[in-house]
Amino acid sequence: MRYAQIFVLPVDALLQSSWHTPDMVVHSTLPDLDTLDVDALRAIVLRQHEQLLSRDCELDHLKLLIAKLQRMQFGRKSEKIAQQIEQLELKLEELQTERATEEAPQPEEPATIPSETPAATKPRRALPDHLPRETKTHTPTAPCCPECGGMLTKLGEDVSEVLEYIPANFKVIRHVRPKLSCTACDVIVQTPAPSRPIDRGIAGPGLLAHVMTAKFADHLPLYRQSEIYAREGVELGRSTLAKWVGQTSRLLEPLIEALRRYVISANKLHGDDTPVPVLAPGNGKTKTGRLWTYVRDDRPAGDSAAPAVWFVYSPDRKGEHPQQHLRGFRGILQADAYAGFNRLYEDGSIQQAPCLAHIRRKFYDLKEAHQSAIAIEALERIAPLYRIEEEIRGRSPDERQQVRNLRSRPIVNSIREWFEASLAKLSPKSDTSTAIRYALSNWDALARYCDDGRREIDNSAAERALRGVAVGRRNYLFAGSDRGGQRAATFYALLGTAKLNGLNPEAYLRDVLDRIADHPVNRIEELLPWNIGLHSDR
Repeated sequence: MRYAQIFVLPVDALLQSSWHTPDMVVHSTLPDLDTLDVDALRAIVLRQHEQLLSRDCELDHLKLLIAKLQRMQFGRKSEKIAQQIEQLELKLEELQTERATEEAPQPEEPATIPSETPAATKPRRALPDHLPRETKTHTPTAPCCPECGGMLTKLGEDVSEVLEYIPANFKVIRHVRPKLSCTACDVIVQTPAPSRPIDRGIAGPGLLAHVMTAKFADHLPLYRQSEIYAREGVELGRSTLAKWVGQTSRLLEPLIEALRRYVISANKLHGDDTPVPVLAPGNGKTKTGRLWTYVRDDRPAGDSAAPAVWFVYSPDRKGEHPQQHLRGFRGILQADAYAGFNRLYEDGSIQQAPCLAHIRRKFYDLKEAHQSAIAIEALERIAPLYRIEEEIRGRSPDERQQVRNLRSRPIVNSIREWFEASLAKLSPKSDTSTAIRYALSNWDALARYCDDGRREIDNSAAERALRGVAVGRRNYLFAGSDRGGQRAATFYALLGTAKLNGLNPEAYLRDVLDRIADHPVNRIEELLPWNIGLHSDR
C-alpha cells in the first residue's frame, strides 16, 4: 500500500520520499587534480561513479512511481465535486441503514415487485431460445397478384428477429385470506398469513433481491436506484431502501455462517484483502478498513466440490484478523507475502503457497515504466510456466504434479539462477533489484507447487473475487460505517458464490429470500447455491 499512501502526498513530500539523499549530490567543484596522487584520483572517480549510479536509480524510481500513480489516478479533476456529492449521498444512506437495524419493523407504504429483464446478446448471434417470442406476420395487403390479378398461394416465408426491451415493471401481489365460519359451532377458520422476508414489510423477495443485487453486484447506490424507480412511478425513498438492506443482511446471517464453515473446511484456500475507505464516526473523514476474501475453488485440480467465496470485513489490516478468520483451517493458503499471514505458518498446520502473479506484476510495472530490459526478460521467462498451467487445468493433482516436475521445474530453477546472476550486476538501490529480491525471498515456497498438484501457480482466484469490490469502491467511494462494511461482506459473499456456481445471482437471492423465513435453521445448508436446486420442494 505504499503507493496508495504516496498518492495523497503533496509534491514536496513525494520528492522527499524518493531515493534522493544528500550523498547523491555531485560536487560542482573539483580539487586541483594536478596535486593529487593516483589513489586520490581513483577515489574521486569511484565516488563520482557511485553518485551517478544513485542518480540513475533515482530517475528510474521516479519513472516507476509516476507510471503507477498515473494508473491509480481515478477520474478527472472536474469530477471531484460530483464525487463529493456521491460521498454525502452514501453517508446519508448508511446512517439510514444503521438506524433501520436498530429499530423494530414498522408498516410501510405499499410497494411492488420487479420482474427480470433480458440481457442484450452480442450482435450476429442467435437470440436466446428461452426468451418469449411475439410474432408479427406481415401479409401483403393485396389479395391477388399485382401484375396479372391471379390467385396467390404460399411459397415460403422470410423470418427475421429483433431483440426488444420491455422496461422492468412493478406489480402488486394481493394476499387475500377469506374468513370462514362454521355454521354448527361458530368457529372461524382462516389460512395463516404467508411469511415475508421482512416481518410486516411490504417488499417481496423479488424486489429485495433486485435492490441488493443492483447495489452489491451492479454497484448502483441506493439513491440512484430510488431515482430509477421514481421514473416508473413508484416512490421508494432512499431511507426505505436502506432499511431493507440492513434487515435483509440480518436475515441472511445464519446462511453466511454456513458458507463460512464450508469454506474453512477445505484443504486449500486462496486469501487476499483490499482496502475500503470507511467513514470515521464523528468527524466526517474517512479511515481505511479492509475486506478479506477466502476462496475455495479446486476445479482447476479436477475437484468436483462446489466453489465458494467468503468475505469478512475488518476495521484495519492487523495480522490478528486473518488469524481469527482462519482459526480451525488446516491446509494450504495461497496468498501474497503480507507479513500478517506469517504467524499462520509457524506451527505447520497451514502451509504457505506464494503467488507468482504478485512477483510477475512487479516486473510488469518496471516494463511499463521504462522498458527495463531485465523486466522484459523476466516476463518472457515466466510466460512458459503459465502456458503449461493452461494445458493442465482441470486435470487431477497427480497428473499436474507429473507434468510440472517434468516441464515446469527446470524453468523454475533456471529463473532462480538468472535472478541471482542479474542481481549481482545491479545497484542494490534500484527498483529492479527490489523486485528480484522480493521474488527470491518467496521462490523456495513458490517452487513447491511443482511437488503438489493441488496448489495453483498464483492467487488469481482471490484476485478475481475482489474485482467486484474494486468496481464498487469506485462507485460508492466509501462505506458508511464499520457495520456497513460487514453488510457489504455478506452480500459480496452470497452473490459471488452464486456466480462461481453458474447461477444468476439475483435469481438465487430471490429464491433464498422466498424460503429463508420458514426454513429450519438446522438445515440452512440447503439454501447454499449448490444445494438450493436440490431442495426446491416449495
